[in-house]
Amino acid sequence: MASVPTGTAFYIASAFAASKPTASVSNAAEAVVGIVGHGYVDGDILEVSSGWGRLHLRPFRVKNATADTFKLEGCDTTNTQFFPPGTGVGSVRKVSAFTQITQVLGVSSSGGDPKTVDYKYIESDVNQSINDGFSATSYQLDIDADSISTPGYAALKSLTDVQTNTIMKMVVRSGAIVLQGCTVALNEAPSVQDAQVMKVKASFNGTSKLVRYAS
Repeated sequence: MASVPTGTAFYIASAFAASKPTASVSNAAEAVVGIVGHGYVDGDILEVSSGWGRLHLRPFRVKNATADTFKLEGCDTTNTQFFPPGTGVGSVRKVSAFTQITQVLGVSSSGGDPKTVDYKYIESDVNQSINDGFSATSYQLDIDADSISTPGYAALKSLTDVQTNTIMKMVVRSGAIVLQGCTVALNEAPSVQDAQVMKVKASFNGTSKLVRYAS
């Protein structure tokens, strides 16, 4: 069934636990990470730092946690060309607190589209086009300017000041989840327009490919 944005909740990772080095990251349909005594449980959200560029700074959910290993839910690393065996180690850090962003008036997104390179051989009269990766994804939230006293506003302001990597979480009414590694930029200048609610704009600029879960 199709989804509508009504009822969607937005959160920002406002605190992280200390990072832990990974002893191993496997090539599998869902990558298995080895960390002795990691302490994570199923459902924890992690930011992954990795020697694999396609995995670096992406957020994933912990799955099938044991004492010393866990899976990155939905993280397919079977392609050894993209994920050379033995080179994916790095570190992970757990989101220890998400803060909800309330009084959201509007949402827009941009990016994520394929970048293309056009070329033409001299002997041909037809251009050709090849894909060359994807543009960075970003989200923009219009927020009630009067939300200045809310925890979400304070978290956005702090993250704007420090410009550290974080994770935005979007939960739609159906329970589907979007996780976007990002940096935050809060424009505190209220928009002023007659007969319109005064609002400020928060931008979440993607640092990696987003991750989606059905529930």
